[in-house]
Amino acid sequence: MKTRIHIDKVESAGYRAVLGLEKFIESTPLTRTHKDLIKIRSSQINGCAFCIDMHTKDARKAGETEQRIYALNAWRDAPFFSEEERAILALTEEVTLITNHVKDETYEQAAKVLDETYLAQVILAIITINVWNRIGITTKLIPA
Repeated sequence: MKTRIHIDKVESAGYRAVLGLEKFIESTPLTRTHKDLIKIRSSQINGCAFCIDMHTKDARKAGETEQRIYALNAWRDAPFFSEEERAILALTEEVTLITNHVKDETYEQAAKVLDETYLAQVILAIITINVWNRIGITTKLIPA
């Protein structure tokens, strides 16, 4: 497998714009755990090997457990995700699979357990990882 194009080199201004959004997300009060769950789950859904590899390594370094990482694709049936995490994961799945739209009940549950600013930041974090996934998949970025 070979990377098709290095967008960061060919179109550096556009790449820096996406990086700016990532830097904004990193500056928010979103917890490291929430950011990691969003990044891993969206990357699993999209099938981005590069991002799955990167974000599972980052999550482990930040203290995430193997058990939770392995069970992330079955979070609905796993007892070790909090109410907040479940709301964030449900929203992550529906925003990532946007063709089915985001159900009112999913949004309302997230709005119930997250304050408005935190919810906005979660949505932006989901959107941002989806941009990275699309770059990684389209250009065939290879995991380290």
